[in-house]
Amino acid sequence: MSLESDIAVLASVPLFAGLDGDQLRLLAFGAEHRRLRRGETLFRMAARSDAGFVVVTGEVELLRQKGETQISAGVYGPGTLLGEFALLTETRRPATAVTRTDCDFIRIARPLFRRMLEEYPEIARKLHERIADDLARMTADILSLEDAFRG
Repeated sequence: MSLESDIAVLASVPLFAGLDGDQLRLLAFGAEHRRLRRGETLFRMAARSDAGFVVVTGEVELLRQKGETQISAGVYGPGTLLGEFALLTETRRPATAVTRTDCDFIRIARPLFRRMLEEYPEIARKLHERIADDLARMTADILSLEDAFRG
């Protein structure tokens, strides 16, 4: 993959939509590539997270453990950012990611993303606004279900 194709993929990720060309170039230049074959594990549930992964090609399934059973949490393809919160803070993976096809990923390490936030405070501001909007929307959704759970 070329730097320009990486930039194009990163630009398609909603979290990075507000980045300009130079910012995307810096992100792409500092990121790593990872290629996995069908059936391989990208990361495991409960593992410490230190990076986010952008799906470049292929499909990845997220699996959660419920008792003895693994339940699909969804299938994701190109342009999906897996582990968004790992870019901001150390956390544990909420699911196991297994490739359904051969896949290419762009791995963005937390220190790289934090450096971007430090060098470009406007990115941090936009990210803060997005998280606040998402939280407000989620809170409204939860409150709209309140009547359904009253007994």
